[in-house]
Amino acid sequence: MKPQEVKQLSNEEIDAEIDRLKRHLFDLRTQAVTEKLEDPSMLTKTRRDIARLKTEQRARQPAPTAGVGQAGK
Repeated sequence: MKPQEVKQLSNEEIDAEIDRLKRHLFDLRTQAVTEKLEDPSMLTKTRRDIARLKTEQRARQPAPTAGVGQAGK
């Protein structure tokens, strides 16, 4: 998944895609233990896709306000 594709997704679509990729990563890990993977690089690619989605998800969150909750300063 390319960064431009990630930016075009809605927040709900990003959440759904993260869930789908986490399940896929679990399946790949299970397959790696029980049998030989056809493409071992899929583990790395899937982890990177999850990271891309989480980075975009985090960038869309509002920034915390400075000074809130800092008692005594």
